[in-house]
Amino acid sequence: MDATKMLQGKKILLGVSGSIAAYKAATLIRLLVKEGAIVKVVMTPAAADFITPLTLATLSKNEVPLHISDHNSWNNHVMLGRWADVMLIAPASANTIAKMALGLCDNLLLATYLSATCPVMFAPAMDEDMWHHPATRSNVEKLQSYGHQQIPIATGELASGLFGEGRMAEPEQMVAWLQRHFSQTAAPQPLHDKIVVVTAGPTIEHIDPVRYISNHSSGKMGIAVAEALADAGARVKLILGPTSRQTTHTGIETIRVQTAQEMFDQVMKIYPIANIVVAAAAVADYRPVNVAGKKIKKGEAQLHIDLEKTPDILRTLGDSKGPQQLLIGFSLETNNEKEYALKKLREKHLDMIVMNSLADAGAGFNYDTNKVTLFDRDGKESNFPLKSKQAVAQDIVSAIIELQHA
Repeated sequence: MDATKMLQGKKILLGVSGSIAAYKAATLIRLLVKEGAIVKVVMTPAAADFITPLTLATLSKNEVPLHISDHNSWNNHVMLGRWADVMLIAPASANTIAKMALGLCDNLLLATYLSATCPVMFAPAMDEDMWHHPATRSNVEKLQSYGHQQIPIATGELASGLFGEGRMAEPEQMVAWLQRHFSQTAAPQPLHDKIVVVTAGPTIEHIDPVRYISNHSSGKMGIAVAEALADAGARVKLILGPTSRQTTHTGIETIRVQTAQEMFDQVMKIYPIANIVVAAAAVADYRPVNVAGKKIKKGEAQLHIDLEKTPDILRTLGDSKGPQQLLIGFSLETNNEKEYALKKLREKHLDMIVMNSLADAGAGFNYDTNKVTLFDRDGKESNFPLKSKQAVAQDIVSAIIELQHA
């Protein structure tokens, strides 16, 4: 079924807690209703300080209860918990996450959550220090142990004025997350039991115990592709370079590496049994010939470091690719994008290459969005507009599924 139709008639219960990100609930409701979903909303009293129940009731076309002592609210919260196909708590503040983890029940949202018989998702929103606090990390892990899905947070400007992790996912990303959730149960999984290797993130090449050569890759795109592949039924081995990003998807085994050599070794170990390899990592092309055992002290005006090539993972895989294996590469360029992408496609014997450009606004490293062009083994070109990286990952996986049946 088309992912854009996955929410038609689905009953979404949106829980809104007290966070500045509550204003995004209005956009989220509009998007869900546009997709054909039936939306009902419960709020915490603190959430009403950021956005009014009247606003969300008008957009959802359903009454929004606020206080547990309101007329009929006490009984209705049980019915709401049984009515929904999914309960999505967005934003989920640090306070609400903590109460959910402990099973506290001091407001209508929490009473409804404890009565919910449907899958539960939550989209955290808070300042970076709160997000990284051990108590919050423990509470999030506890919710995940209950089987709840955490929608990944974003990095950006926070309400405090700082820049870092803690931003709630954008409404478009949450809609895509819900679409993936329903697609898993609505249709047979096209990549069932396929073994897929995905490389993601940067690599680092040590200069001395303190310094290294690397790049700006965050791993967001590769992780999104890994999750989309797992949603399609694949058994994913994610070989992930040094990044703070991670995935909690149960269909993914994450193998952490640092250097290009370590990534090469891990890929080659799994490659003989892999059906598909998606090489999304930004692998360093060069590494220092000699790594200093101690920190290099400041001395001369110039420092010269001799570099040598790192193993070419894609070329090695392409040269030894079996007839039933698929190999997908990525090409991030700053100029002559199409020319370089097609050259890489041919020379490395790829079945598909994903091209994007740093010249495109909103694409490239560290953004939550991307704009890509796909070329298949015959050079057929497919262009896509700027989308969330989760939506881009869906496009890439759809193309991989087509290649499987070509």
